[in-house]
Amino acid sequence: MADTRLLDPGFPPAGEDAWRALVAKTLGDKPFESLQRTTVEGLAIAPLYAAAERPATFPTRPFSAERPWDLRTLSAHPDPARVNAELLTDLEGGAASVILKGHVTTGALATALKGVVVELAPVGLDAGFAGPKAADALNVVAKASPAALLNFNLDPLSAFAEAGVSPGPIESHIAGAATIAARLAQTYPQAQLFLASGRVAHEAGGGEALEVAVAATAAIAYAKALVGAGMPVADAFAGITLGLSADADYFITLAKLRAARAVFARIAQASGAAPDARIEARSSRRMLTAQDPWTNMIRLTVAGFGAAAGGADAVVLGTFTDALGLPTTFARRQSRNAQLVLMEEANIGRVADPAAGSGYLETLTDEIARAAWDRLQAIEAAGGLVAALEVGLIARDVAASATARGEPKILGVTAFPPTDAAPVEVEAMAPAEPPEARLPGPDSRCLPLAPVRLSERYEAAA
Repeated sequence: MADTRLLDPGFPPAGEDAWRALVAKTLGDKPFESLQRTTVEGLAIAPLYAAAERPATFPTRPFSAERPWDLRTLSAHPDPARVNAELLTDLEGGAASVILKGHVTTGALATALKGVVVELAPVGLDAGFAGPKAADALNVVAKASPAALLNFNLDPLSAFAEAGVSPGPIESHIAGAATIAARLAQTYPQAQLFLASGRVAHEAGGGEALEVAVAATAAIAYAKALVGAGMPVADAFAGITLGLSADADYFITLAKLRAARAVFARIAQASGAAPDARIEARSSRRMLTAQDPWTNMIRLTVAGFGAAAGGADAVVLGTFTDALGLPTTFARRQSRNAQLVLMEEANIGRVADPAAGSGYLETLTDEIARAAWDRLQAIEAAGGLVAALEVGLIARDVAASATARGEPKILGVTAFPPTDAAPVEVEAMAPAEPPEARLPGPDSRCLPLAPVRLSERYEAAA
C-alpha cells in the first residue's frame, strides 16, 4: 500500500464557512455582495466559485507538447529590406511564422521574403482592402508551391469597420476577395484564406462577448462568400481563421478564447461542417501606454500567457514601444523572448486546457459564449455584420462598454507614475500602410470603430 502520509497536511481542510467567516471579519460593515464584480458587458464575476463537478466539454486546440502554439511575429516597417532583416532574425531567434503588414506588390514581398522558406515558415499578410492584390503578389513569390504555408488573411470587414468607409461597395470587396481566395485555395491546399477578426471591436473599446460575436459573424459572412465563389461549405470554414485580442486580464482572455471555439464549432456544425477553429491571438494595442512604456513588458507577457493558456493556435505579441512608434531590434527581441520563456521555461503549453475544471473559468467561459451567441443572433437578425455596422449596432455596443469601464487603474499612468523619465528608442518613421484599393460603385459607410488606447487621455492630462 502506498504511503500517503506526505499527502496529509496534518490539519482539517478549510471549508467555505471558514473562508466566509474570515472574509466577513475583513469586510467589517461591508456586505459580502460588495465583492461581486461584473465585466463591462455586465457578466457577473463572483468572489468564490465551487470546483466544477466535471470539466465542461469546450473544444480545445490540437495538443502538441513539443510546439504548443505558433510563435508569430509581425513587421510593419516601410522598407522591404528592413522587413526581411527583421523576419529572418525572428525566425532564427525562435519564431515559427511571420506577418507582413502594408506591403502588397510582388517586388516588395519578394524582397521582404528573401531567404524565407515558405514551405517551412508560414507567411501571412495584413493588407486591408488591398488584400486581394497582396494575395496575388504572394502567390507569385510562393511560385505556386502546393506545400507553401500561406495565410492570406483577407479581411475587408475589419478595414471597413475601422475606417468607417470602404473604397467602393463593401459587398464587392468581400465577393472579390472570396473569388481570389477560392482560386488560390486550389493551388495552396494548406492555406488559410480569410481572417475573421473581432479585434476591431476590442481595439475600439468593446467587450469580450461582442468581440467574439463580431469574429463569428465575420466568419459567417466570409464562409457565405466562399461558398458563393464555388467552394464547399466545409472547405470554406476550414479556410477561415478567427482573429482575437489578448490583453492584460488573462482570465478574461483565456475564457474568451475558449468561448470563441465553442461558438465557432456551433456555427460550423449548423452549416454542415465540423472543422476545428483556428485562432490567431494578437496582443491588445489599447492596453499599451506611451507613458512609462517599460510597464508594457508586463502587460504583453501576461497577454501572452492568457492567449497560450486559452488555446490560441498562433500568438502575435506586439512590442513594449508600439504606442510610440516602430520597434527597434531590442524591442522585437524582448517580445519574441517573452513567448519563448512562456513556452520553453514556464511550460505553459504542457497542459492541453489549463482552465478545465475551474469553477470560475468554466462559468466565465460559458457566460461569454452565451452572451456572444445572443449578440451573434442580434447581428444576424439585423442582416449580418455589414448591415449591423451600417446601422450602428456594433458602435453602440462598443460605446456602452466604454462607458461601463469607468476610470481604469493603469500602472505607470494613473497608478504609480514614474518620478524620473526613462526614455525608450523607436524607429523614426511611420509604419507601412496598404494603398487604397478602389472598386466601382458607391462607397459603403458605417460609424467607424476607431482604435483607442485606454491610457491616452490620462497621459494627455499629465
